[in-house]
Amino acid sequence: MGLLDSILAAVSGGSSEGSGAGQGHPLQAALGGLLQQGGGLQGLVDQFSRNGLGDVVSSWIGMGENKAISPEQIQKALGSEQISGLASSLGVDAQQASALLSQFLPKIVDKLTPSGQVDASADAQQGLAALLPSLLQGGVGGLLGGKSEQA
Repeated sequence: MGLLDSILAAVSGGSSEGSGAGQGHPLQAALGGLLQQGGGLQGLVDQFSRNGLGDVVSSWIGMGENKAISPEQIQKALGSEQISGLASSLGVDAQQASALLSQFLPKIVDKLTPSGQVDASADAQQGLAALLPSLLQGGVGGLLGGKSEQA
């Protein structure tokens, strides 16, 4: 978890200087951009499915245990262009961005789909904004804790 802690520390520190541009926190803006680029949460699910990772992303949505995903699988699913864009917006390299996504994306998708299915009418951006404070406040705590967390 050292890599994630250092990435979050860098991202958190990066936002303190010029606070409040655009979507607020750089991590929220980067992940929100990833969702928008892919056509929302359903688009992201479709993209993972097209790239042979449908069973993995389905586990994040479903009510069971989330399957792990490697940084390499993240690269395969999203492509180098999306990873590079995310990395650039966070001020990290592509390998670090893939590692970050491999840890956070399963938890984020899981939390954005509490009923076990993608709700097309739900605002993923708003859900992401609600999740981000718990992600950052606990030094990764809120989303990297276990599934046995309060709903």
